[in-house]
Amino acid sequence: MDPPSTPIMCRVELRRTALNSVLLLYLFGVFGLSQVCSIEVTTPSELHATKGDTVRLPCTFTSTASPTSKMRVSWSYTPQTGGPALVFFHFLSKAELPKTGQFAGRIKWQGTPARGDVSIYLINATLNDNGTYICDVTNPPDVFGSPKSDTVLTVTPKPTTFRFSDVAVLMAFVLLPSGLITFFLVGRMLCPKKRHNQSKAYRSPIEVTEGEETGVYPQAAYIKSTTCCDMCLMDSDEEEEYYSMQKMHPREEEYVESQC
Repeated sequence: MDPPSTPIMCRVELRRTALNSVLLLYLFGVFGLSQVCSIEVTTPSELHATKGDTVRLPCTFTSTASPTSKMRVSWSYTPQTGGPALVFFHFLSKAELPKTGQFAGRIKWQGTPARGDVSIYLINATLNDNGTYICDVTNPPDVFGSPKSDTVLTVTPKPTTFRFSDVAVLMAFVLLPSGLITFFLVGRMLCPKKRHNQSKAYRSPIEVTEGEETGVYPQAAYIKSTTCCDMCLMDSDEEEEYYSMQKMHPREEEYVESQC
């Protein structure tokens, strides 16, 4: 009866071995891989800026392993119009800023890897900077998980604004000449009438000139005061006075009309 029990014992041992192997694999997957596949990189999905601004490109990561000298950070850029990704920034123990190309002299490292921050600054943003920016972090032994994350940057033109100096220049070159021209035209319109009114001297009723004593009026002065131009500028009161004078001196009237 002993020999038949041997195959049964072997089967039991095989089952136990298989069960132990499955259990070990499960424990390794739960505890082992959870310690390795845990790096997670995070960036905002979209960023908006105005032309000329300094834009912060945030990027943070979480990892079970503390950052060491083997940690690598890279930033790459894909234009909005499409094309291959361009790696323009590296960090390996120290920041390696771009010296040539589109981003030369315009990238500033402000990250703190010990705190999980690997952000950078883009200085003097232009419309050509529109596109997708990818942050890539590796921190051995954490080499799995989500080591990359991207953000889309949209740069818009700067809105036009009027400064006080611009308004002052506009007033100086437009409003001031217009005001001077208007003042000049108004002066030309009022000046003839003013001169004509000023030409009439006030004479006292008791004043008598030498010609008036004898009843003779100076013909030259009378003719000068009743030229054609003066007749055109006369108002109603002056016309009545002029015609009354004509009745008193008909000969001089004929002389004035001949002059016209």
